[in-house]
Amino acid sequence: MPFLGQDWRSPGWRWVKTEDGWKRFEPFGRALQGGNSQLNDISHSVILTGGDDDEMYASEDCEFAAKKRKKDHCRNNTDSQCFYRENWIYVHKESTRERHGYCTLGEAFNRLDFSSAIQDIRRFNYVVKLLQLIAKSQLTSLSGAAQKNYFNILDKIVRKVMEDHHNPRLIKDLLQDLSSTLCILIRGVGKSVLVGNIDIWMCRLETIRLWQQQLKNLQMNKQVNNGLTLSDLPLHMLSNILHRFSDGWDIITLGQVTPTLYMLSEDRQLWKKLCQYHFAEKQFCRHLILSEKGHIDWKLMYFALQKYYPKKEQYGDTLHFCRHCSILFWKDSGHPCTASDPNTCLTPVSPQHFIDLFKF
Repeated sequence: MPFLGQDWRSPGWRWVKTEDGWKRFEPFGRALQGGNSQLNDISHSVILTGGDDDEMYASEDCEFAAKKRKKDHCRNNTDSQCFYRENWIYVHKESTRERHGYCTLGEAFNRLDFSSAIQDIRRFNYVVKLLQLIAKSQLTSLSGAAQKNYFNILDKIVRKVMEDHHNPRLIKDLLQDLSSTLCILIRGVGKSVLVGNIDIWMCRLETIRLWQQQLKNLQMNKQVNNGLTLSDLPLHMLSNILHRFSDGWDIITLGQVTPTLYMLSEDRQLWKKLCQYHFAEKQFCRHLILSEKGHIDWKLMYFALQKYYPKKEQYGDTLHFCRHCSILFWKDSGHPCTASDPNTCLTPVSPQHFIDLFKF
């Protein structure tokens, strides 16, 4: 009868009692049973014909060969490179009687469903911003599996942008930061911790440069539409659209479409409201920029202020953290909160807050 550990949640080994004592029981997967049956037959025949020493060495050799075969199979199997699809995880920072260890940034990044999140337009910018923050400062803190998952998700993001042309500027900034970080890490190899062979990181850097070149050559296909276009809208509606943008570069990009939109994008009140949305009045006084006529140049002030202060982040959907249950989850995942009023213990988690959760 197999012996199981006291903690029923533990994914530990199973042990079987034999005449020679307790031995570890390792069943193989269905995909490997046929391939390993031959090894098991060889092991069985050697044990029957050899002496005691021969039995021990033959058994160890066959067990090692079976493990190596299983490991190589998993490495070569493309189906094993899957994405995790958990909508919520328990964030524990210390060991208890029920739970051992703690949740790391790499584990959280591995287990949460970021693969499906990038397909949701509300969560796309959130995931890209998180990848960008990890690229700047937390890349070396990820485990090997988490780093592999990181680049797999990044590959899906680049493919998505190449197909639907959604927000390529955001991805270009991400790849630029990631490329700069990898160049520093590869140049200082030996001084920093890099999980994996240096050749793997060189290959990843080349892949990033290839992605950058593909995005640089990306051309927007001109859509032929005989119906109502953006230029046909009245001025007050076009102005209302511009006032809903929270990023200055988006305003400038839209202003390059037509002369009318350019005129509206240069409105002083538009840039003043944008500055007031992202920054405090005390910050204005420290970086006042006046035009030739003596008026405040709000457009230049916006780009000057964002160099010194972080902008207010705005996302369609974010991760949430339940303070009562210590659970990190996507809001529509329906996490099993046990509080009497779950809405009182929920906190939206920004990308920076996500990283800070796992700093011990």
